[in-house]
Parts: sequence; C-alpha cells; structure tokens
Amino acid sequence: MFLRLFRLPRDSPVRYLSGNRSWGPGPAAADKTKGLVLGICGKEKEDDVPQFTSAGENFNKLVSGKLREVLNVSGPPLKAGKTQTFYGLHEDFPHVVVVGVGKTTAGVDEQENWHEGKENIRAAVAAGCRQVQDPEIPSVEMDPCGDTHARGDTHAHGVVLGLYEYDDLKQKKKVAVSVKPHGSGDQKAWQRGVLFASGQNLACHFMETPANEMTPTRFSGITEKNLKSASSKTDVHIRPKPRVEEQEMGSFLSVAKGSEEPPVFLEIHYKGSRNASEPPLVFVGKGITSDSGGISIKAAANMDLVRADVGGATTTCSAVMSAARLDLPISIVGLAPLCENMPSGKASKPGDVVRSKDGKTTRVD
Repeated sequence: MFLRLFRLPRDSPVRYLSGNRSWGPGPAAADKTKGLVLGICGKEKEDDVPQFTSAGENFNKLVSGKLREVLNVSGPPLKAGKTQTFYGLHEDFPHVVVVGVGKTTAGVDEQENWHEGKENIRAAVAAGCRQVQDPEIPSVEMDPCGDTHARGDTHAHGVVLGLYEYDDLKQKKKVAVSVKPHGSGDQKAWQRGVLFASGQNLACHFMETPANEMTPTRFSGITEKNLKSASSKTDVHIRPKPRVEEQEMGSFLSVAKGSEEPPVFLEIHYKGSRNASEPPLVFVGKGITSDSGGISIKAAANMDLVRADVGGATTTCSAVMSAARLDLPISIVGLAPLCENMPSGKASKPGDVVRSKDGKTTRVD
C-alpha cells in the first residue's frame, strides 16, 4: 500500500499518514485511551471549502485552527465515509478522527426509498467508530455529524451498527468501545437510536451464528430470554413438534422431516396497545436455520451461507423485541416456523404431495 508523508511545521504536535490509518508521537507522549470523532461536510459546489459540523468547528476553534490546518495538508477533501486520524491536538482528546459526512443537502432518494442524508450520517459515524476500535481506544465521544432530523437518533443508530461484529466463537475479541454523544445532545434520541440498532444487531447475530450453534430450539430459547427481559407486556409460546403435528401443518413438517433437530413453531406476543379490542399486527417469518436443499441438495460452494435462510424469523423476532423495548403503543404477534432442511432417509422426495393446515396440497419439486 502506498502512503504519503506530509511535513508539518516544527512546532506542530501532530503527525499522521494519509488515508484511513494514522500515527502519533507514541504512548509515552499522550494518553491514547480517549477519542473524539468529528464530521466534515462535503462540498456542495466544486469551488466550495468543506465545512466542519458545528461540533467540529467548535473543536477547531478550541485548538486555535490547528485541526483545519493539518486537514488542509492531509490530501484531498474527505469523501463520505472516509476518515483521517490525528494525535496530539488537545490533551482531553489525544485521538481525533475526522470523517466525511457527505452533502448536507441530501434528502430522500425516491428510487431507493431512503433518506440519503441520514444514511450518510450512519455511514460516517460507523466509519469513525471502527477507526478508533482498531487501535483499541476504549472511550469515544461522537459528534452528531449534523443529525438535525426530526428524531435525532441517526448518529447513535450508526454507532451501534458500525461497532457490531460476530465474535462469539473467537478467543481474541476486539476491544469494547464505550461511545457517548459529544456535547449536550438529546439523550432520549441517543438511547432510541441505540435501541433501533440493537434490534438490527440481534437479527445479524441470529444470522451470523453457525447453524450447529443456532438450532430451532436454541433460537427459540434466546428469543424467549431477550423478549422477557425487554418488557413485561410480552408472552412467548414455543410450540414443539407434537403441537405442530396436532395442528396438521403438513408443509412445515415435510421440510423438517430429514433433520434430527426437532422443528419448533415460535409464537411471540407484545401487548402494547391500550385498547384490548384492537387487532394486533401480525408478522410471519420463515426460519430455516440450515437449508441444504434436502434430497435436492444444493451446491457445496458457499453452502454455509444458507444459514441466512433464517432471516425471515430473525427479522420478525427482532422487530417485536424492538417494539417492546421502545414501549410502542401497539400490539404485535410474531410467528416463526423454525426447522432445518436436511437430506436423509426421512426427507421429503421430489414428487411428494403434502397437505397444508388450510387443506391445500402442494407438490414437492
């Protein structure tokens, strides 16, 4: 990898490399246990000078313009999601990461149906947090990066998503980074963003866990534990195979026949509505914890990725849990048929006809 060194004035305490990795005068010269992530906006016009966010501008004034000075000689303006790291600018924050936030005028992309400005903020704060996680900085303050949208929870959302990594089975784990908003931000909005992202990360955790570690039975147990701790307004019903047979769910049972792992029909309830007669929302998500294809076995290449076929169930359960943690005034029911699809002498065969609970028959291809 090609790196460019830039010469700074002799009295400057800062040293760095261009790109996303930087270095400073060494541990003896500064306590590198605290970091600060600041945003800088993209250029609206070609001749514009990139502007710091409000927090970034305040910090630049605090260090007498040194942040702008070193940033100007560090290379081209930072694009959205790209970072520069500096050491020694201020004794309270020995480790400062500047991250590109993109254009401040970005709004809703009608084709993608998302808010591009919010996504830029999420991507920026995630990149900044990952940049301090690598050198094992345990404590970080996060600039809202212009998060002035209605709810104001976008930056917290990006922080928690950006720091997630499935490492349950690793002996050496990355350092746990404690992040808090920089300045006097809206703490309620911050906590709301954390809850949103925690729900998404739970879904990621279900899908990233190897299939032998995330069987239908274990999936149900983890869901029950998380949901009961989320709210007292919840109920969990783990329906075992005999109950599934009693309900004559023939299509579901035909998928599970080839596996030694018993199927589970998971039913979860969140009763948040103040009106007991109001019908609940119902989410249904398929949960095939390992989908080999059964007798019609899939190609061996990348077959480990078929654990992601549990995605419907993970999304359903995580959505209900997030609603419970946010104490939303609605009632939701989540239904998740969970099983493995494996080849064996008991597996369904191509050409078999199975009968669903509603009486309809389906031919297996």
